[in-house]
Amino acid sequence: MKRFFIISIFPQLIEGLKETGIIKQGIKKGILSIENINPRDFTTDKHKSVDDVVYGGGPGMLLKPEPIFKAYESLLEKGYKPYVLITEPWGRKFDQKFAKELSEKDEILIICGRYEGVDERVKSIVDEEVSIGDFILSGGEPAAVVIID
Repeated sequence: MKRFFIISIFPQLIEGLKETGIIKQGIKKGILSIENINPRDFTTDKHKSVDDVVYGGGPGMLLKPEPIFKAYESLLEKGYKPYVLITEPWGRKFDQKFAKELSEKDEILIICGRYEGVDERVKSIVDEEVSIGDFILSGGEPAAVVIID
């Protein structure tokens, strides 16, 4: 079975993919699974904060590393060893060759950025940065949908 794990603060953006077309059929047949992981579930404060100001100043907010690390560790504790991607505008271009390479992986974790991105420390668990093109998206979820499809 091909397993996709998606770390996103907006898991509802991925849910629609699971309910339509060939992806839905693959899930029904048990050849594919897509699990949304909300990093808010791995926070310790009462507000379930997942973002923080940019270290050293600057505009915008970054996703904090701790909830992402904890989400990743929860997969490892369950015995999964996913190939880890992070969606970045400067990453390796997603093309047919890259799709073929990923098709050979049994478990793939996609970390979806938001705001000004993800804290650089998260890159310590990432196998590859991936971009779906030379344009800006509001977050990594649309790129994750393209990669899964």
